[in-house]
Amino acid sequence: MFFQPNERVCLFIDGASLYSASRHLGFDVDYRNLLTFFRSKCHVIRAYYYSAILESEEYSPLKPLTDWLVYNGYFLVTKTAREFVDHNGRRRVKGNMDIELAVDMMEMAPRIDHAVLFSGDADFRRLLETVQRQGVRTSVISSIRTSPPLIGDELRRQADQFIELADIAPQFTRRQAEARPQRQQQAPVRHPADQLSELDHGD
Repeated sequence: MFFQPNERVCLFIDGASLYSASRHLGFDVDYRNLLTFFRSKCHVIRAYYYSAILESEEYSPLKPLTDWLVYNGYFLVTKTAREFVDHNGRRRVKGNMDIELAVDMMEMAPRIDHAVLFSGDADFRRLLETVQRQGVRTSVISSIRTSPPLIGDELRRQADQFIELADIAPQFTRRQAEARPQRQQQAPVRHPADQLSELDHGD
């Protein structure tokens, strides 16, 4: 992993994508250590975190997490996820944050040297190409160690640097997910993607 200590870096974290990747690899993210890790490698001027949140109740159990991110160095970008019923009568949730992420990266491009994207979505290939033409170096963090790989080939080829999430995960692993018995799981504070993923795949 190559970073220059004096380069201006911005992190763009697709919360749902990072959650899904970490779950596939069997670890939970410690967001404090994640930010500390990158700050030790380069000059992080901003860390964006994107998440669509389902607000079906007056109080969301996700609020403590989102509050923590705001007060601990992250710039939180959220929107309300939309619920709908598909043609099979199953409840689904739609909360894509691609547009918000793309707009922010393009706005920040003139002010940074290096954009770090936490996502494997190949739809971001064109976005990386656009900011690269403005002189911004790009890194993509995802995983090819899952089956199937979590990153599209086009995105991986476009990035100046691909970073395997499994290689750097020990720097910000909170706990081993597989070591926690299923019946003991508690959810006072959960990752936004956890709730959305459960609704999207049905009970």
